[in-house]
Amino acid sequence: MVIKVAITGINGRMGTMISDTVLAQPDMEIVAGFDLVAGKKVGKIAVSSVSDIDAVLKAAKPDVLIDFTVASAAVNNVKASAANGVNVVVGTTGFDEAQKAEMTKAIEAGKIRAIISPNYSFGVQVFLKLLREAAKNLGDSDIEIIEAHHNKKKDAPSGTALKAADVISSALAEKPKYVYGREGVAPRTPGEIGIHAVRGGDIVGDHTALFACDGERIEIRHQLHSRQALASGAVKAARWIVSRAPGIYSMDDMFKE
Repeated sequence: MVIKVAITGINGRMGTMISDTVLAQPDMEIVAGFDLVAGKKVGKIAVSSVSDIDAVLKAAKPDVLIDFTVASAAVNNVKASAANGVNVVVGTTGFDEAQKAEMTKAIEAGKIRAIISPNYSFGVQVFLKLLREAAKNLGDSDIEIIEAHHNKKKDAPSGTALKAADVISSALAEKPKYVYGREGVAPRTPGEIGIHAVRGGDIVGDHTALFACDGERIEIRHQLHSRQALASGAVKAARWIVSRAPGIYSMDDMFKE
């Protein structure tokens, strides 16, 4: 079976990497691509304007759409996909709760399969598992999360940093308060996780979780050297999701298999 793929934001950095990765797969083909600027040739297709997404999805009938755009655009892309029975892989971050609810409603109404994750790196999935185990044994330590990304990243803290905080929180007996950065007189109080964002240069993505105890500390770190890890993971997720039952999945679900 050849999996028919559509890609939104196909002209961007991640979109280009994803399209190149899809084109290298023997069991996949690109049947549609969308961006703000149309006309570019990618494989056998010409990029369409994202304003035409509904009509193009109807005509191309892809099995799955991969979205790495921005939150406001991704919501509309997911809604259009769900309305046309197209499964989705969403790597966009920065959604607020209302946007998440809007996507969930569309996915459930369309009875499609969706995998939504802030990070498609397989290494990050191992990183999160290590955090869960550390939190079980070091729950009384002072826990801080520090993330660093390139100077063009729009949302802060990163979706992966928030996911890391949620994973740690789920392993603790008492749910912590998230504190975003510190300024002025700001002593640490019990029961909090500090989350800090660094932006600079071309840093692809660094995440560090620090568990500070009396007289010692443990740091667990994941460093992304290339976006190719994200592109490869997203393409693997697209292959995985098309054979699932309708519903919303995470990378953690995929990683269990």
